[in-house]
Amino acid sequence: MDRLAAMETFVRVVETGSFSGAARQLRVGQPAVSKSVAQLEEYLGVKLLARSTRGLTPTEAGLGYLERAKRALEEAAEAELAARGAGAGLKGRLRICAAVTFARIHLIPLLPKFLAQHPDLDLEIILDDRQIDLVQEGIDVALRMGRLMDSALTARRIARCKRVVLGTPAYFDREGTPATPSELSKHQAVVYLQEGGVWSFRRESSELAVTVQSRLRVTAAEGVRAAVLAHVGLAIASEWMFSPELRSGTVRAVLQEWDLAPHDLWAVFPSGRAATAKTRAFVDFFERSFNA
Repeated sequence: MDRLAAMETFVRVVETGSFSGAARQLRVGQPAVSKSVAQLEEYLGVKLLARSTRGLTPTEAGLGYLERAKRALEEAAEAELAARGAGAGLKGRLRICAAVTFARIHLIPLLPKFLAQHPDLDLEIILDDRQIDLVQEGIDVALRMGRLMDSALTARRIARCKRVVLGTPAYFDREGTPATPSELSKHQAVVYLQEGGVWSFRRESSELAVTVQSRLRVTAAEGVRAAVLAHVGLAIASEWMFSPELRSGTVRAVLQEWDLAPHDLWAVFPSGRAATAKTRAFVDFFERSFNA
């Protein structure tokens, strides 16, 4: 039994959820896939997959083995790449996680150039505003903004961005423009639940916290954007979130003499796993392109 090939077969079965799906990806017959997994289970002396009417799911032992098998396959690919030299190029699949709005505005437009540079590399972009478990979801690298919740994660800061209070000219024409943070209490706010309804400002040695009124609270940045652009109210947001509209004048920042805590952008890697050549190449490319 080729253990490395058996590991890859098992990983493909779990990812596709079936022997037939793995067989299509590996371009072999389904009996060969079934035999490979059976031999692997026999060699290890444990059941890796539970079979039911709903399909195939990894057992507890299978879940533990899955993560280590993925790591072994990545390390084998790294060894091959090192042996062949950098000119061999990057191959395989890279799973990247990013927030929906940030990816739509800033990440996805850069990907055609990266894909053109690496024609044998496939990308899977997982769009989610939540901070999902990178290991459980099989993510190679995540682009995250703000404060990192898990101090055990390996992270690299990519960029820093101002946060501002903003709204549309139509909103300001209707409700007036706040001259001080205290005047925000007279305005309607669109609250991003990750930010909360207490907005903290600083100017020189002065600090001021304002509790804003809000009849609309949303869980995703896309909702904040849509509500602000519909003239519902003011919002606090990173300049990244509204960069096209700030450039065009569709939205306008106010109270800019007061500072809000900035947002950092991080490349975050799964704990306990060394970044692969594919991951490093992507992060280097994105950092260079995004900050250009």
